[in-house]
Amino acid sequence: MSDLPETPLLDRVQTPADLRQLAPDQLRQLADELRAETISAVGTTGGHLGSGLGVVELTTAIHYVFDTPRDRLVWDVGHQCYPHKILTGRRDRIRTLRQGGGLSGFTKRSESEYDPFGAAHSSTSISAALGFAIANKLANRPGKGIAVIGDGAMSAGMAYEAMNNAEQAGNRLVVILNDNDMSIAPPVGGLSAYLSRIVSSRGFLGLREQLKRLAKKLPRPIQQAARKTDEFARGMTMGGTLFEELGFYYVGPIDGHNLDHLIPVLENVRDAEEGPILVHVVTTKGKGYAPAEAAADKYHGVQKFDVITGTQAKAPPGPPQYQNVFGEQLVKEADRDSTICAITAAMPSGTGLDKFAKGHPDRFFDVGIAEQHAVTFAAGLAAQGMRPFCAIYSTFLQRAYDQVVHDVAIQNLPVRFAIDRAGLVGADGATHAGSFDVTYLATLPNFVVMAAADEAELVHMTHTAALHDTGPIAIRYPRGNGTGVALPETAERLEIGKGRLVREGKTVAILSLGTRLEEALKAADQLEAKGLSTTVADLRFAKPLDEAMIRKLLTTHEVAVTVEENAVGGFGAHVLTMASDEGLIDGGLKLRTMRLPDRFQDQDSPAKQYAEAKLDAAAIVDTILSALRHNSSGVEQGARA
Repeated sequence: MSDLPETPLLDRVQTPADLRQLAPDQLRQLADELRAETISAVGTTGGHLGSGLGVVELTTAIHYVFDTPRDRLVWDVGHQCYPHKILTGRRDRIRTLRQGGGLSGFTKRSESEYDPFGAAHSSTSISAALGFAIANKLANRPGKGIAVIGDGAMSAGMAYEAMNNAEQAGNRLVVILNDNDMSIAPPVGGLSAYLSRIVSSRGFLGLREQLKRLAKKLPRPIQQAARKTDEFARGMTMGGTLFEELGFYYVGPIDGHNLDHLIPVLENVRDAEEGPILVHVVTTKGKGYAPAEAAADKYHGVQKFDVITGTQAKAPPGPPQYQNVFGEQLVKEADRDSTICAITAAMPSGTGLDKFAKGHPDRFFDVGIAEQHAVTFAAGLAAQGMRPFCAIYSTFLQRAYDQVVHDVAIQNLPVRFAIDRAGLVGADGATHAGSFDVTYLATLPNFVVMAAADEAELVHMTHTAALHDTGPIAIRYPRGNGTGVALPETAERLEIGKGRLVREGKTVAILSLGTRLEEALKAADQLEAKGLSTTVADLRFAKPLDEAMIRKLLTTHEVAVTVEENAVGGFGAHVLTMASDEGLIDGGLKLRTMRLPDRFQDQDSPAKQYAEAKLDAAAIVDTILSALRHNSSGVEQGARA
């Protein structure tokens, strides 16, 4: 007996064009089958579940009403797009989600014409959809720009920047606000749906336009009174005054799971001559799957799970996760220092700060999806004598780079950055990889940049950052579990800019930054087996460099290799610059740098990603042996596939 759900209607739908051949009264069954297929697929692969289940009916309605892909549909973040992928020609690959060589867990332009804009970071959809709408308008081509954005993403300023600029798009721009957690909507039901249907109808919109034109001929005080009367009348029944002020015609709220409500409203919006229009849709994360609806996070992200029971596959017991090591140590630091506070941008559990929030709720700040604000807020706290820790994933800190430079570095403020998900991140792929933070931080004056080689080092570095008051300081550490080393009972304050020798030899020197240290030690074992005496150093600091240690290693070894989980321009580049400035490479030293390749890597297991990046033990050994065989001297880059 097959574990796959029975989906007779969905089996007839390969593309949205097939979906539009169905009768309206068949859409409820199709949505039910689409939900079952989504649950089955994610149960097989793991991934984002609750958000996709919440938009099953909305996804069905959008593709049924609008002419996709001519109408360009942009999903904000994209983690809710699995039902969309099933309906747009990718159902045969849906059980490869987030796997090596499989479908991305987010929208991706190279994957389908139905993904006009790639996304995995929040709050970009309205800007992108506006671009599509204006481009079609300028070229006199048909087609709308449709943005589906969640209430969480509306906490970011970029969404409002786009809306403030949207009026020129006219009716070519449609924004659908997927409200699944705001709790600001008035009761949603038949009356609300009826009102939404009426005010989005062509007749109502046409009458409203005529009244607006008539009002312009009246004295200004009467114009203003008429406008306020219109806003008040619709605001009393429907809300949306803020969106009206931004130039949008507001429709809603409507039940996002009721196709009988959704379809006619979206049809009216499609045919409207007034715009841009915002449709406020209320949905429930995890809708239609009891374990997801009962979960506190609505099954936002899950491992593989049993579809019948909802029980997720558990990883075997292992070392603690880096994020939890950081969170627990920060609580200890805050216990002894009342000036320490913690800031996150909508990721309290993902950064380990949920523990801090419980222990010190008055000093914990979740600012929403607003990384720019988080950084400058931290700068303000630091300027007033507090010791803020700003915990943000490496990939999301990129969004606040101007604030890091202008508001923190130039003013030399002691903001502590805890940079989670440094390096490659596996199933989330290129959009979430922390590939660039060493490059973009170590280039800044006044910054201290540390990289933890293991969980014990993370404890020491968190303590060191808490005590560092002379400027900005950052700690980078990866996703997932530590290496299994014992955690120290007492945290040690590290000397800024000083590394440590982990293993001493005479011929080969491996200079490691971060958690590639484990692979560097494996490589050293293999080299020793070949008769090559090998030194392994954990530099700890990308900035300031331990110049004394580097100088000694480069002048006493035949071959030196730098290894890091960062793109070009990071630790290795700084070592090369130092060696060049001091003339250390003039005497025949063979120096190689090993780093992430100059390309974006797709999703796969972290081990396979690092092997592909030539950053595992085998690649380190090959690079060193190749250098030793090379007849010429000087600086060369490590071998690349």
